[in-house]
Amino acid sequence: MACPFYENPVDLGAQLVRRALRRERIFRDHCNPFELSEQSLYERYRFLGEGLQYICQLLETYISNVRHRNHALTVPQTVCIALRFFATGTFMYSVGDAENLGKNTVCRAIHKVAGALTELVDAFVVFPGHLPTQCIKEGFYDIAGFPRVLGAIDCIHIPISAHLGENEADFVNRKSFHSLNIQMTCDHQMMVTSLVAKWPGSVHDSRIFRESLLCQKLEQGQFSGVLLGDRGYACLPYLLTPYPDPGAGSLMRFNVAHAKTRVRIEMTFGVIKARFSCLRGLRVAPDRACRIISACVVLHNIATMRKERTPPMTPHPRMWWTPSLLISLQTGL
Repeated sequence: MACPFYENPVDLGAQLVRRALRRERIFRDHCNPFELSEQSLYERYRFLGEGLQYICQLLETYISNVRHRNHALTVPQTVCIALRFFATGTFMYSVGDAENLGKNTVCRAIHKVAGALTELVDAFVVFPGHLPTQCIKEGFYDIAGFPRVLGAIDCIHIPISAHLGENEADFVNRKSFHSLNIQMTCDHQMMVTSLVAKWPGSVHDSRIFRESLLCQKLEQGQFSGVLLGDRGYACLPYLLTPYPDPGAGSLMRFNVAHAKTRVRIEMTFGVIKARFSCLRGLRVAPDRACRIISACVVLHNIATMRKERTPPMTPHPRMWWTPSLLISLQTGL
């Protein structure tokens, strides 16, 4: 039997290789994150294995499957994609390359998880806290002897870079960069106990507080105790600020105790930013940025309650203060 004659054997070889590849083509099975070591899990997602499983179980009823090509991502895969973005703050392309996914899939996963965690804000962010009120007051008192403290309050500017349209000027803060101004209170254990995440950077801290639900409740006398704030707030019966010119004696001792106690909120900001680097600068629209911030606060409280490892705090260019320096600035020492 005569052998068939091929004009170009190279073309034939290429066709055979392509057919073989088509027959053997399979979709990559994404790595099960729970199979990684505890150190690797923490570096990627800021949670250990048990914490990740807890979050997945918590969000299972809130997250529908995210479509990826011709199959859906599981809840653990979706959660881990979002946590990787929250933890690193890198571009979505980079997260997609690390997880072998496209940018659109990563974007959908992040916003599904952020939306689900935002639904849980009222369950995990509670004023004056999850502990009994007396325990919170005693915890603050043990810091510097300041009595009746329910929490420390302050605002933090989260930089934002996105198309802001006609309202762009509203997002320019006093330091001349675009941001969202986020109000938080915390307890003595650095748990966030209230959150207001909706105001642009140009809005002053005192206005955010005046128009908050927390202020209304304090005015109505629903809580017995006081908040500690900096000089950006007006001194009120339920919100104490330091004396502007304390001099020596009792006023100075008041300011020192006030600063040592109030610094808890500054420390809380530092821990949250160290845990979730995305908060050093968000590249999304303001409404999505607010959801991501709320999601990170819920995750921070979950991590605090579960006693997850606290990441080392690397000073940010705009966070040049230390607790001792902050106290000296507030007291004049």
